[in-house]
Amino acid sequence: MTFNEELKQWSKEVDLALEHYLPSAETYPMIIHEAMRYSVFAGGKRLRPILVMAAARAVGGSKEKVMPVACALELIHTYSLVHDDLPAMDNDDFRRGRPTNHKVYGEAMAILVGDALQTLAFELIAQAAEDFPAAAVNRVTWEIARAAGSGGLIGGQVVDLLSEKQEINGATLEYIHRHKTGALFRAAIRAGAILGGATDSQLESLTQYAEQMGLAFQIKDDLLDIEGDEVKIGKPLGSDLKNQKSTYPAIYGLANTKKMAASAAAEAVNALKVFNQEAEFLRDMMHFIINRDH
Repeated sequence: MTFNEELKQWSKEVDLALEHYLPSAETYPMIIHEAMRYSVFAGGKRLRPILVMAAARAVGGSKEKVMPVACALELIHTYSLVHDDLPAMDNDDFRRGRPTNHKVYGEAMAILVGDALQTLAFELIAQAAEDFPAAAVNRVTWEIARAAGSGGLIGGQVVDLLSEKQEINGATLEYIHRHKTGALFRAAIRAGAILGGATDSQLESLTQYAEQMGLAFQIKDDLLDIEGDEVKIGKPLGSDLKNQKSTYPAIYGLANTKKMAASAAAEAVNALKVFNQEAEFLRDMMHFIINRDH
């Protein structure tokens, strides 16, 4: 099976699990559950849950047993996008080629959708106690909560908002990316590794991978906003420019930004040198991220 085939297979497995974990659209009150499902099943790549599964497998764990935690990461990610699109934030009308949640269900419902998805995520993390030691589940809960809070995703979003319509330096931009985007990648990898029984050295190597991979992912996102495939991205190119946001190309130029993305990707792959074939999927994942067109 090729990497792309395996990626699609894992994505399907995540979708099936999400279908199981999410309340049906017929569950009362129907509107909130319909709206939750609208955004969760909007066609995401499922990278974060797949990283949980891949990290668990890399250290000899079961990718099936970590599925509740894997899905929790996807729900947190989706909630952040729903809130990110709100008029008070980025004010985006489209996400993945479809109207954003608040354009369909209204701002109040979109806020509640985000709240509900995040709450459900921690309900799923608690389910991991059925298959893993309490100490490991507690550690993973702390890792994910910290990554999603003001020291992680939320903190990155705050600095992002404060940085709009003004020039910022490279250090501030890297802070935004490492927290707003990178924190969940890091948490996904570490959660899978911890539940998979990683040694300290394995966890350290996977953490280095996650940090560089997350940075490369966001730099690539900045590049795609300029030269990506608009149809595949699902929203107009140049949205960063429209929102007067600082990006890597804006600060460093297009050529240097491409070199920075390649360097971060190479460092991510190099961090996996302590692993053999069991981490090949993660190596291929880095190549996929840096070469994607949407």
